[in-house]
Amino acid sequence: MSNLAKIRARPKLESPVMLAAWPGVGNVSMILASYLLKKLEFKTLGEIEASYFFDPIGVVASNNVVEAPQFPQSRFYYRKGTNEAERDLILFIGDDQPATKVYELARAVLDVGAAFQIEKVITCAAALTRIHFTEQPRVWGVATGQEMTTELQEYDLVHRGNLQIAGLNGLLLGAAKERGINGICLLGEVPAHASRVENPMAALAILEVLSRMLGIEVDTTELSETASETKEQIKQATAVAMGEYIEHFTQPIWQQGDNGEEFDDEEDDEED
Repeated sequence: MSNLAKIRARPKLESPVMLAAWPGVGNVSMILASYLLKKLEFKTLGEIEASYFFDPIGVVASNNVVEAPQFPQSRFYYRKGTNEAERDLILFIGDDQPATKVYELARAVLDVGAAFQIEKVITCAAALTRIHFTEQPRVWGVATGQEMTTELQEYDLVHRGNLQIAGLNGLLLGAAKERGINGICLLGEVPAHASRVENPMAALAILEVLSRMLGIEVDTTELSETASETKEQIKQATAVAMGEYIEHFTQPIWQQGDNGEEFDDEEDDEED
């Protein structure tokens, strides 16, 4: 195992599945992983030495006292299945993606997975489409091997052929394939025009598929409520933006001449 990883526990896991998440478009992966960590009983497994991958750019002073440099956390958690249907899980959550040594970080994460003999690794991401924010997002699926696509077909996932998955949520699967580790990426549809907005709708759609894959039961009430609130926020923001657009590019009819051109009120008064 890489000396960059510090393991705090040695649980006996049976062919666990590793779910790894980093920030990305719509923050889909992080929303999903954080929700699982909150709703299921995970225990701390370890972490990766963050100072090797991240350079601090400053410090915080509290009450005139300088604090030690803070680094984005990269932590592992584990959960044993509570029944025969549930899979043992290793959950990795990275608070940020480094500017350099990205491939090395992916390999360090897989080192931990290999030490616990993971059966496969799963990542999540956003699939930018022309979907409207009021539509139910679908889930796409890609795998590290042709034999894995058969498994994806069982969950009615969208197959789009060629696509690119940016960042570590995609690169981790490439690194896994190099090492002969099976991998899957689940991508939730996100409106291209709202790519900078957190998208719990896509995370919820992925969670429903992931729950079936892993045989786990997760209460999705809170995430569903967050998704509904986000839809309403986007709706209101869209209405405001449309109102500003109309106001900027159109004129009241009383400010237009016969040919739709502006006329001078003073000149018109003289002609009268």
